[in-house]
Amino acid sequence: MSEVVAQIDFNTYINTFSKELKQLFREDNDINQLSLNRDLPKEFLNKIMAHKPLAVAIPKIHGGRGVSVKECLSVLAAASYESLPLSLMFGINIALFLEPLAKYGQFPVQEHIFSQFLEKNAMGGLMITEKAYGSDALNMKTAYQQVEGSYHIKGQKHWQGLSGAADFWLVTARKFGANGELARDIDFFVTDNNKAEEHIPMVHRYNNLGLYAIPYGINEIDVVVPEEQKLTPESTGIKLMLDMLHRSRLQFPGMGMGFIKRLLDETLQHCQERIVGGSPLLQIDAVKYQVARIQAAYTICSGMCAYSVGQSGIEHDLATLSVEANTLKALVTDLMQESAQISLQLAGANGYRLDHIAGRAVVDSRPFMIFEGSNEMLYSQIAEGILKLMRKSKETNLYNFLKTYKSADISADYFKSELDLSVDGNLKQRDLVTIGRMIARVISFHFVLKMEGFNPALVEITRQNMLMDLTMFLGQLNAKNEADPLVEYTDNADWVNFLG
Repeated sequence: MSEVVAQIDFNTYINTFSKELKQLFREDNDINQLSLNRDLPKEFLNKIMAHKPLAVAIPKIHGGRGVSVKECLSVLAAASYESLPLSLMFGINIALFLEPLAKYGQFPVQEHIFSQFLEKNAMGGLMITEKAYGSDALNMKTAYQQVEGSYHIKGQKHWQGLSGAADFWLVTARKFGANGELARDIDFFVTDNNKAEEHIPMVHRYNNLGLYAIPYGINEIDVVVPEEQKLTPESTGIKLMLDMLHRSRLQFPGMGMGFIKRLLDETLQHCQERIVGGSPLLQIDAVKYQVARIQAAYTICSGMCAYSVGQSGIEHDLATLSVEANTLKALVTDLMQESAQISLQLAGANGYRLDHIAGRAVVDSRPFMIFEGSNEMLYSQIAEGILKLMRKSKETNLYNFLKTYKSADISADYFKSELDLSVDGNLKQRDLVTIGRMIARVISFHFVLKMEGFNPALVEITRQNMLMDLTMFLGQLNAKNEADPLVEYTDNADWVNFLG
């Protein structure tokens, strides 16, 4: 089967795969009922994996389709149209395991593991996050020592997608020095859960709020792996990690694409069929506005996918591409959540159910705004990155700089008055986040405009919505909000004492 998948025309493959997913999720089974339970049934998942969807992220020399970004994003989109958790499952495997292994792994290790994926439907994941160090990965405490041609790795990780389910892991650790200190750099190791000396157990499972199909928990690491299972960075392990995480962030729109399109299709159908006061719901002006917001999200995500295809292949070094990578991840996940909230609102009371696509979409898309860097952190990093470039070019006006920036030079003129502001290095972090949100929209609309011939009506809907967002954010900046929370807030603050 894997040989056939590797040779078949991709358009034929993706159309067949999409139809099979629809058959499995909506005709042979009831996804609304399946989604109430933890994990996907094994036989159900086996039917999906029989189509070898992960072959798109395996090099041709190892029997795969060649790690084509277009094909990877298409598989993610096909999956997320039916199930966001399934798409995330694929995304974890593709961007956080298979692609880094294809780029940095040693050939014999690649050969063995890729064959397991193609022949036995194996899965892999990435272990970075630790309880005390969330996004502060550089201070992780998982450590390793070299012992007789092997590496002994010890520590604890949590919130790893596919905990207790993946067959292989990429584990991050810092070298334990002779002086008792941990090295600043980070190294990556491949582990095989089917080998006793490399097995990483999940010692506690979390009751995650959504994404029921994916197990998350706490993993205790005390393993010994051969030397050849250490990834080989081109320079440092930190740069390897940045290259990998930026590539993953650039591929988030693949998961967003099918998800947003499905919400748009379902919402349009509902608003045309639902009759209120003798007219379809879609005739109400406020509803038109909300549906147009989802269409703008669909258009922005389309532009992101087109950009990602040209930039996120494993042949590129993405370690320094932080502004664009953070833009795609943060904005598309915000748009996914907003689209889900709109879809739920327009569905009415029925939407507020876990066995309804809109209710499920809200809880399933919410963590996307947190993992791989919380969006507020990423927006502030976008602003800091642009401000650094502005200082270097001795430019203080945001519009003047963006009209010369390669990822915004086409779109900046559409928002001249909203971007015509002076920025410096003394901004509060809350203002950096706001400016980052503005920059992300200008950059993303640039990617839309780069798609020559794309539906002009959708482009205009998107322009109007991005203009509205930028105007709102400019208002936030001008409001000069400096309010800080009170830790001791109860003094003279009990309403009962003010009844007169």
